Amino acid sequence: MTQAQSTLPRLVREAESGELVGITRRDETVAYLVSREHLEAIVETMELLANLRARKAIAAHRAGRTRFFPLSAIDDRDE
Repeated sequence: MTQAQSTLPRLVREAESGELVGITRRDETVAYLVSREHLEAIVETMELLANLRARKAIAAHRAGRTRFFPLSAIDDRDE
């Protein structure tokens, strides 16, 4: 913890570069420093998993029940 206080700018740069920085006290991790991008990805994942329709779509994909088509298959005249 003391070392983290004295090296905070370096730790922030590490987190910005994508590293997950653990802060320890007495050999126990008590906090993590993560980049904004990483935290936004975590929040987005949590929002998707909180959505029943999204969870069902993910389950269908994992079970091989999802079909994908190339964008070229879309007929512009249908708009």
